[in-house]
Amino acid sequence: MSSLQGYVDRRVLLILQDGRAIVGIMAGFDQKSNVVLSDSKERVYSMEEGVEEIPLGLYLVKGDMIILIGELDESVDQAVDLSSIRAEPLPPIRY
Repeated sequence: MSSLQGYVDRRVLLILQDGRAIVGIMAGFDQKSNVVLSDSKERVYSMEEGVEEIPLGLYLVKGDMIILIGELDESVDQAVDLSSIRAEPLPPIRY
């Protein structure tokens, strides 16, 4: 649990069990690894169009839905032209 403390106030990428990719600033977390993101956006990937970013604002993600949390380098992330990226959406994780 304490390993999440290093991500607070940093821009992170969350990959969820349903295949969604959420980017935002980690505002906090709790003992069940539920995560609160501020200024969050969902990135929707497509083979036909570039990456679409849907603004979500303040967003709560249940800890049991999170597959991966990683810190984003903001300067590198801002330099990437998301409209030029074509990718298949991630499939949902099945247990």
